[in-house]
Amino acid sequence: MAVALAFLTPTFSQDHSAHHLAKQIEADYQSHLGPLFKHFHQNPELSTVENKTAARMAKELRNLGFDVTEGVGGTGVVAMLKNGDGPLVSMRADMDGLPVEEKSGLDYASTAKQIDPITGNEVFVMHACGHDVHITSLVGTARRMQAMKDKWSGTLMLIVQPAEERVIGAKAMMEDDLYKRFGTPDYGLAFHVSSGLEAGKISVTDGSPYAGADTVDIIIHGVGAHGASPHAGKDPIVLGAQIVLALQTLVARELPPRDPGVVTVGSFHSGTKHNIISDRAVLQLTVRNTSQETRKTLLDGIKRIAENMGRVAGLPDDKLPEVIVSNESVPPTINNAALAQRLRKVWITKMGEEMISNKPNKGMGAEDYPFFTTEPYIPSVYFAIGGTPEADFEAAKKGRAPVPSHHSPLFKVTPEPAVKSGVEATVHALLELMPASADG
Repeated sequence: MAVALAFLTPTFSQDHSAHHLAKQIEADYQSHLGPLFKHFHQNPELSTVENKTAARMAKELRNLGFDVTEGVGGTGVVAMLKNGDGPLVSMRADMDGLPVEEKSGLDYASTAKQIDPITGNEVFVMHACGHDVHITSLVGTARRMQAMKDKWSGTLMLIVQPAEERVIGAKAMMEDDLYKRFGTPDYGLAFHVSSGLEAGKISVTDGSPYAGADTVDIIIHGVGAHGASPHAGKDPIVLGAQIVLALQTLVARELPPRDPGVVTVGSFHSGTKHNIISDRAVLQLTVRNTSQETRKTLLDGIKRIAENMGRVAGLPDDKLPEVIVSNESVPPTINNAALAQRLRKVWITKMGEEMISNKPNKGMGAEDYPFFTTEPYIPSVYFAIGGTPEADFEAAKKGRAPVPSHHSPLFKVTPEPAVKSGVEATVHALLELMPASADG
């Protein structure tokens, strides 16, 4: 057993043990990261206009000796630290908030407002998804990696990403020649804080931690008529209702039972008055998957069902329903299984088996991180760090307040264990992937 554990990592010597690293991160949190987290939490910014957040992150990382470039893909920041020969490893943190009025009850709750770049309206802004944890932890990781340069060799790329909530930020950075300008990583890392996990615990899967997502519109063309004379028209509302019901068979009858997929019709718009049969209806769908094969099955099925239900209704070919797939779609996040297993062993060895959560991920949330790792393919691991104290879960089981979900105005995490575990897990992973050279 001792031989097996020795093989797993001793990436750093006894005087720089895992316990010592944890103590250094604790000191960092008390002196710098804790106040920094509260600053970010109280000053959130919306997607694509994270100007002050980006500037603060650039300043933090530049002060640590990183070579910092701002304005990548909009407000994105890239910080590089070359430390001898070795692999190039990226670590990404997203930084945008959401147009939500915070009602968490925290004494440092956000009261910030900002002009929404989409609507032009002034709105409340909140870190309702925990991105403040991510960027604070990234600074903590930078502090430790700079302080431990004798323990690793290679190049560290820290990516501060904008506009994840609109799933456009990662693509924008890639279209701004991210890898041509800074190098293509040999490995990629990212994490997300989770209100559904016990604070400080790590969850990592060998498969897909986040689903792929497609935004789909179905435009249904009808023939308008008086409501009292339905025979004179082609009712798009009836046809739309038939399409909505038929779409449910895609997951129920066309996907294997162990292959997850979601087809949700979130919006159905048609008509103007009680006694008018409209000539148009629009369905808005979100479609989720965990593999490209499932994605093709669902999207092909939606088009087939929509068009053929139009034929059933007697529409001519030039009036069949149109299926439009948005270009804001994202592929599924798929961990490299071998790398996930490797890092899980490192985290168990360095942080303790009790820090690894086995709670299953039951949601089909999506991420735009795969744009960094799909083309070109980069072996990557996207893990989760818990943000909710176990006592809160126990209270919820007893009928007290439920644990708020992400994107809720009540959303909150306990920052200290989340930030510290985020830093610790990331540093251990980086030391594993960038061991010190033999002659270092």
